Amino acid sequence: MDDARKEPGEALADTRTARITDQEALAMHAEGRPGKLEIRLTKPLTTARDLSLAYSPGVAAPCLHIHKDPSLAYDYTSKGNFVAVISNGTAVLGLGNLGALASKPVMEGKVALFKRFADVDGIDLCLDTEDVDAFVNCVRYLGPSFGGINLEDIKAPECFVIEQRLRELMDIPVFHDDQHGTAIVAAAGLINACHLTGRDLKSVKLVINGAGAAAVACAELVKAMGIHPQHVILADTKGVIYRGRTEGMNQWKSAHAADTACRTLSQAMEGADCFMGLSVKGAVTPEMVRSMAAHPIIFAMANPDPEITPDEARAVRPDCIIATGRSDYPNQVNNVLGFPFIFRGALDVRASTINDAMKVAAANALALLAREHVPEEVAGAGAGKSLRFGPEYIIPNAFDPRLISRIPPAVAKAAMDSGVARKPILDLHRYARDLAGRMDSTAHAMEAIAERVQANPRRVVFAEGEEERVIRAAIAFRNAGYGTPVLVGREDRVNAVVAGLGIPMPEGIEIHNARLSHRNGAYAEWLYARRQRQGFLLRDCQRLVNLDRNVFAACMVAAGDADAMVTGATRSYAAALEGVLTAIDPAPGTVLFGLTLMLARRSGTVLVADTAIHERPDAATLAEIATQAAAAARRLGHEPRVAFLAFSTFGDPKGSIPGSVRDAVKLLDQRQVDFEYDGEMAADVALDPGLRAALYPFCRLTGPANVLVMPGLHAAHILTKAAPRLTSAQTIGPLLMGLSAPVQIVGMEAGVNQILDLACLAAHAALPK
Repeated sequence: MDDARKEPGEALADTRTARITDQEALAMHAEGRPGKLEIRLTKPLTTARDLSLAYSPGVAAPCLHIHKDPSLAYDYTSKGNFVAVISNGTAVLGLGNLGALASKPVMEGKVALFKRFADVDGIDLCLDTEDVDAFVNCVRYLGPSFGGINLEDIKAPECFVIEQRLRELMDIPVFHDDQHGTAIVAAAGLINACHLTGRDLKSVKLVINGAGAAAVACAELVKAMGIHPQHVILADTKGVIYRGRTEGMNQWKSAHAADTACRTLSQAMEGADCFMGLSVKGAVTPEMVRSMAAHPIIFAMANPDPEITPDEARAVRPDCIIATGRSDYPNQVNNVLGFPFIFRGALDVRASTINDAMKVAAANALALLAREHVPEEVAGAGAGKSLRFGPEYIIPNAFDPRLISRIPPAVAKAAMDSGVARKPILDLHRYARDLAGRMDSTAHAMEAIAERVQANPRRVVFAEGEEERVIRAAIAFRNAGYGTPVLVGREDRVNAVVAGLGIPMPEGIEIHNARLSHRNGAYAEWLYARRQRQGFLLRDCQRLVNLDRNVFAACMVAAGDADAMVTGATRSYAAALEGVLTAIDPAPGTVLFGLTLMLARRSGTVLVADTAIHERPDAATLAEIATQAAAAARRLGHEPRVAFLAFSTFGDPKGSIPGSVRDAVKLLDQRQVDFEYDGEMAADVALDPGLRAALYPFCRLTGPANVLVMPGLHAAHILTKAAPRLTSAQTIGPLLMGLSAPVQIVGMEAGVNQILDLACLAAHAALPK
């Protein structure tokens, strides 16, 4: 493929396209357990009986059944949800031929995306060979272990040969995402661009610059969708690929040679309706765009820099519709919109291959999704882009939670209709509903929050600005495009820490010394006016502003000199909160409380409250905590099901704490709130619908509780502190809820990423509602 090549590290160094540094990326991959993957058991293997069932002698039973009927492998093993991501490292991202071993971080990342977006399990296999025969012979014998093969980062033209031969030899889907993933997402955008410009797809005149894997796949797919073959012109570094050309040709280019008099890209672009670029930066000039037909469609997909930027194209053709491969422009052609969901659908019908019908179905489903109303949690993350169907929104957002329920059913139906499905799905509507419930929406919502902050950067104060992990988080905040980090600390100390990190102080980071700030006097006077009738003398307020970083930072936020703040890395939650409350009050009509997000691999996200403030909340406080926590759950994309927890379940055994919980439920009954709730109940009853159905059929919850309102701080702390260390659950928070200004307090054990996450959430809370 005619990709722009970069030296290793250059792609990350381009700050216009990357929001991270090499050091941050290396630290992320190395910290804790190195890499991004591990194996987890799906069955309990605790007792000798467990082991006997899972291995010898019990394992003999499924072995014998599979021997008699090979299709039973999908019932008794992980084959049906298991994909191999395979590369030889000959075309790693935009970095070139790095070899098999150096491709492993990318392949691990691809496996992570499969799991993250479509709950498809995978394993990366990096083959140390550039010999096509050796590669094919290695992969072809892996079929019994996997439900599908995803080929990745293999250079052209070898990738064509490898994929074709493996598709012929194997009875499971073999899919080269660099080719077909790009083609499918680009095709979806083309469908919508034609719709908006009133074009009939069959008559569109298309020019494709680049003749590598993705470009050839785009040409093949658009022709399969109905574009007349003679209306598609390919060009490479030697010019137009025309019938009779001999220089620089191969069988894949020859298959798309056009009967045309055009010999240069410039000539081919004259009067063209659409351009697709899969080549290099700057390949298209403004003059070429000016020569195109009315309302030209331009997909400049070279990475990291497009063939022509949207600004350059619109300067000469304001009527154009343009897409790129970059996230900082509208209409990103992003492969993650395709491959996870295509494999999800293919695996679920046990497809023997991924054919053109399935690719076209995926493209059509993506196109239709972009025309629908965008959910509020996604629309709010436009990153400066319009998320309403139109010229700047022709491709769905990659974090739209509806993708999982739209694309796989379309792919599965196409597989069934085209005869390659070995396990048809009888009820596609129920299948779509099951898929929607399979994925936790929290990750989508968190990404949406990050995108909205990137589109509306904020000034966030990091109160403990001399701490290394806080400084690292501030640098990451700035690199992520979230806004301006303000470090509270002594400049020489901060600079010394940064120097110790081996990096120069990045631009765009402010340092404020609380003792020397020119705003000290104003902050102290303001604080004195606020607290003088609560036992504070002027000198007390001066001392607090000068010496207490939390008070100084909170005054900055209260005075409008910053939008939000984050603190807590060096002091207990209670101590940090005391400093914040000196300058900032709870919001009127709300209850101040802590909300912890627990992200569990199997059960999804559960919100736990109160995890920070109230030692023994009364009934009215519990009711208000439940109402505010339910609203937070909705903002994260969950339909709240609130369980009031206690040591008893619906009156058994009795006690004073369950009594206050029952009173809270009665208060909500009187308010007639719009979310599910019930209690009091034990934690297992709240989380297990089967147990509730058997013992408490009258319970009003319709599914597992996803908001747990705790009866006291002691129980909340025990749960949220123990669970991450006993299980695979991760926690975010406690998030400080109910304050009148955006402030978040991290735990003293918080790492860089946790500080960054809460800083982003604080910045998001500062955005206009």
